[in-house]
Amino acid sequence: MTAPSAPESTPDWLSGAVLYQIYPQSFADSDGDGIGDFPGVLRHLDYLAWLGVDVVWFSPCFASPFADAGYDVADYFTIAPRYGTNEDLRRVVDAARERGIRVMLDLVPGHTSHRHEWFRASAADPEDHRYIWSDRVGSPVSRWIPAPGTRDGYYLANFYPVQPALNFGYARMDPAEPWRQPVDAPGPRANRAALREIMAYWFDQGVAGFRVDMAFSLVKDDPGMVETGRLWTGIRQWIDRAYPDRALIAEWGDPGVSVPAGFHADFFLHFVGDALRSLWDNSQGSHSFRWGTEPCFFAPEGEGSMRPFLDAWRRATTAIGGVGHVALPTANHDFSRLAVGTRTREMIAPVFAFLLTWPTLPTIYFGDEIGMRYVPDAPDVEGADLDDGQRRQGSRTPMQWDGTEGAGFSTADPARFYLPLDPEPDRPNVADSLADPGSLLNQVQRLIALRRAHPALGSTAAVDVLHETYPLVYRRGDDHLIIINPRREPARFTFPSAAELHPLEVRGIAVDGDVMTAEGFSYGVFTRRL
Repeated sequence: MTAPSAPESTPDWLSGAVLYQIYPQSFADSDGDGIGDFPGVLRHLDYLAWLGVDVVWFSPCFASPFADAGYDVADYFTIAPRYGTNEDLRRVVDAARERGIRVMLDLVPGHTSHRHEWFRASAADPEDHRYIWSDRVGSPVSRWIPAPGTRDGYYLANFYPVQPALNFGYARMDPAEPWRQPVDAPGPRANRAALREIMAYWFDQGVAGFRVDMAFSLVKDDPGMVETGRLWTGIRQWIDRAYPDRALIAEWGDPGVSVPAGFHADFFLHFVGDALRSLWDNSQGSHSFRWGTEPCFFAPEGEGSMRPFLDAWRRATTAIGGVGHVALPTANHDFSRLAVGTRTREMIAPVFAFLLTWPTLPTIYFGDEIGMRYVPDAPDVEGADLDDGQRRQGSRTPMQWDGTEGAGFSTADPARFYLPLDPEPDRPNVADSLADPGSLLNQVQRLIALRRAHPALGSTAAVDVLHETYPLVYRRGDDHLIIINPRREPARFTFPSAAELHPLEVRGIAVDGDVMTAEGFSYGVFTRRL
């Protein structure tokens, strides 16, 4: 049995988009409480418009007790008071649209907070199966939590004990686990209906789509993700009928599966395979305890390989068949920033040159465009420091807007900030970066503008890799050549008629006849002379 095919349509606006992820509590604080909010975002929309991003994606912003930074939702229809009101978000949506920017939200469909009214009702009613309940401890033991209130037994938690798993059913029944319910049982049906209700509410408020947290995890024990695919394909078909210009982006990590299942795009992620780890995670940050020391390609030592990424990319794009997209993030709230370990902000411009000239949906994590670094000693806040060695808080520190004591993030005493600022005296900031034509920020802005001006650099034109070691060289379409050297040592490449190429954006590339010499941490985007 296979899942039904997803409709083959993608909103035009998504195909050309550059995305920007905002962790709302760390972006901009307007009221002096030390926590970012939507009025703070509103003040900086002109900056985002200047940068050239088309889509802003907010990490979870719904009402929550914040045991897991908002990934424990207590009310999907209400903005968390720390960020403002529903109307504040609507103002951001409207003002962003005036600047050509769409807003996407983060949807957490697999679990809620234990304080959600759905869970309280289910805990009081043995006939309510919106969550996964059992009269015994299942496997793994650590995820089965004693039932609260009057209900006997245990409930399944997805991550923390305060995150009970919503019941979307099991793909297979098992006599040893009699609590399993099929995907068409009343509880799973109610939860699927609730997903549509939540999405429709925010679509009607002008939201352009959702990034879907842990999208692969809803149906349990699902070999081949067949029932999970059926679930998302059904939702996609509904969206295409009722809201055809809206989009879903998966946190799945396997675009070759998730896009055919109904998503418009999916991320290559660090925790699924080696595709992204092989590029720019050098295991010196958030996951250093869990991961080994395999070198990545975009590391100053120059010992990595593009092969794992290229192989995964080709498999994914072949499976997608041109009806969706692979998204590449610079980082996110769970993983180390680009500036981490031995890779400093002075070394990461080649990452952006690659990201913004490769056929992907580039996604910039807030602050990466100025070279904010992963802060290794940041304190644990709202569940960021996990028992398995992940230290996520180092990528969640406040945005650095200027060189003042509070970095322009908040008027509060810095001791009251959501997380401490990067303590380094030379931390980068937006104001200084704007004033420096050679700054990383200005390079990123120019690369985004170049991508928009030259469709061959976008998400749909063909890519032909000519050299996959150092330097990385590839052709986009018929007329554009990109050369990237992310290592410290120079690298050379011979290209016939190189002297006839016209430079569009170049840093540290010299051309002598047919020989192109790339200095350390350099890149060049060229086109044929017209």
